[in-house]
Amino acid sequence: MTRTLIRSAIIVSMDPAIGDFRQGDILIDGTTIAAVAPSIEAADAEIVDARDRIVIPGLVNAHMHTWQTGLRGIAANWTLLEYFAWVHRGLATRFRPDDIHVATLAGALGQIDAGATTLVDWCHNNPTPAHTDAAVDALFESGIRAAFFHGSPKPDPKPGEPHFSEVPHPRAEIDRLTRTRFSGPDQRVTLGMAILGPHYSTLEVARRDLKLARDFGLVASMHQGGGPARTPGGWETLLDDQLVGPAVNIVHGNDLSDTLLDRLVDKGVSFSVAPENEMAQGHGVPITGRLIRRGVAPSLGVDIESVVSSDLFTVMRMALAGQRLIDNAESRAQNGTIPETSTVTTRQALAWITIEGARMLGLAHRIGSLTPGKQADLVVLDASQLNLWPVHDPVSSVVMQAGARNVESVMIAGRFVKRNGKLAFGDTRNLRERLAASGSRILSELGLGQAQHEDGHMRMVT
Repeated sequence: MTRTLIRSAIIVSMDPAIGDFRQGDILIDGTTIAAVAPSIEAADAEIVDARDRIVIPGLVNAHMHTWQTGLRGIAANWTLLEYFAWVHRGLATRFRPDDIHVATLAGALGQIDAGATTLVDWCHNNPTPAHTDAAVDALFESGIRAAFFHGSPKPDPKPGEPHFSEVPHPRAEIDRLTRTRFSGPDQRVTLGMAILGPHYSTLEVARRDLKLARDFGLVASMHQGGGPARTPGGWETLLDDQLVGPAVNIVHGNDLSDTLLDRLVDKGVSFSVAPENEMAQGHGVPITGRLIRRGVAPSLGVDIESVVSSDLFTVMRMALAGQRLIDNAESRAQNGTIPETSTVTTRQALAWITIEGARMLGLAHRIGSLTPGKQADLVVLDASQLNLWPVHDPVSSVVMQAGARNVESVMIAGRFVKRNGKLAFGDTRNLRERLAASGSRILSELGLGQAQHEDGHMRMVT
């Protein structure tokens, strides 16, 4: 097996038992981390000189609709209501399997390039098995670690068809995927379910979908929020029916009442927050602080590149700054002054895009920290660059100063998928051309013009 020794690095392990090192070594044996220590001798290992470099665990993007990569920026000035109308009921219906493939491949590579080693691809634009397979193929091809969350489209129904909220998740497709594409026990790309949940489906559909996920032992993730609930009181009924537990993941959750949030946290439900897009499109106030007050922490996701960038460093800072803003404002209102110290630390924020993302997926035993025995998923940041040097507090430097430009190398399962600033994928020129052509065709088929109007809103071309 190949052995790699990363030497003389500033190490942020995110493992309390190991701690951090101002200068330390990491030994990788095959796909796993063998040792993390101030000094390691390994004569047979390839040496990677990491002086003036910070090594952190691979970042986990806990929620992204990667199929929208080819539509980057198109929805930047749309509210959530406009997004539903233009994307789900319009643009999404024009996607062919090849559009899904190129968007997912480009999006996954973009994640690697920016330091994410794990991507939760929440794919809810797969009207046919061919669309699904195109997305899965792209994830495997990219080299990223991924959880493919199989979802369902949300178009307007045609005459005689039921509304999407009345359609249960397709058991036959989940069965097909578990028997074919996801039959291995510890694959780099795993399967989950992106279900409608009680906010977007009838109670009976929500029941059936949760039972389906339980039957196959899969994480069931669902959006919560964005307009009136399809099934008011649905969560309370599902909780009473004992259908809610640690394998349930709620995305957003801005409108959850305190009483309901208490019950969901008590059941071990995980929460994925997309703070930048939630603030931009009108979901509501991110629930980061409400979770912290209940003794739990969120994972974070980019959400949609049709609105925001895919840089998790930015998402993390947005989450941290937004919550500090809320806490500072509450303190001023209640006490007439800001808190004596920060209410949320930078280490907490870094955990949101590392170990908390791993926990959400049930993979904290495999990824999320630089711990011997775990998969060798890590990121090497170039701290010698002017935006990051000098490094006084490594954790705070990563959280408050680092960005995608500092991501020098990325390793997944012991293999460098980016090294010295270059993706192992190779030349992306053809991929970029395919992505641009795909996005242009989809937009033109719906009659959307290329340029924004002066007021910042797209207009149908007539």
